[in-house]
Amino acid sequence: MRTRTIASVAISACVALVACACSPETSKEDGAAKPSRPSSPMLATEPSVTPPASTGTEKPSTTPTGDQPAPRTKARAIQRYEHYLHALGREDIDTVCEVAGPGAKKAQEEGFGPCTSTYVVVFQMISPAQKKALQTATVDPEGIAVRTLDKIEMPLEAVRASATFSESDLGSYTLEYIKNDYYIVDGK
Repeated sequence: MRTRTIASVAISACVALVACACSPETSKEDGAAKPSRPSSPMLATEPSVTPPASTGTEKPSTTPTGDQPAPRTKARAIQRYEHYLHALGREDIDTVCEVAGPGAKKAQEEGFGPCTSTYVVVFQMISPAQKKALQTATVDPEGIAVRTLDKIEMPLEAVRASATFSESDLGSYTLEYIKNDYYIVDGK
């Protein structure tokens, strides 16, 4: 029980650190230089909440192209959160820190380390079965709470994965539309 609590606190701290240490400006460059293949397509123009039956051979972009902002929609917020979950399962630190940047920055200001070092610890706390499940996890659009299109709640209960997660394993998150896209700003 005590180990689980410590793990939960460490994961929360890591999320906060990651969000704080990674700024959206530097992350966009990293994301373009180090592409990763998400398990569900993410199109910048018309995001899809559910993956199509066949993914094809082209690799969709997960960031807005050029100076175009990402759409300020519920579907885009879900898409960004799924991208984060998939990156968490792949241990893709650059993508995780890019999406969770603002939240990690807040955590770092509260005394936690930088995003990149904090999430290395988080990766070690996730079981291999959970990592595999995160790589294909989806979010049930009916399970999320839209305060406004600027702030969207992603409760743990909305995550659909082949493994079971608890609040101490994964938690619930708030995504906020900042600088033309959605970013994780808070985790519980």
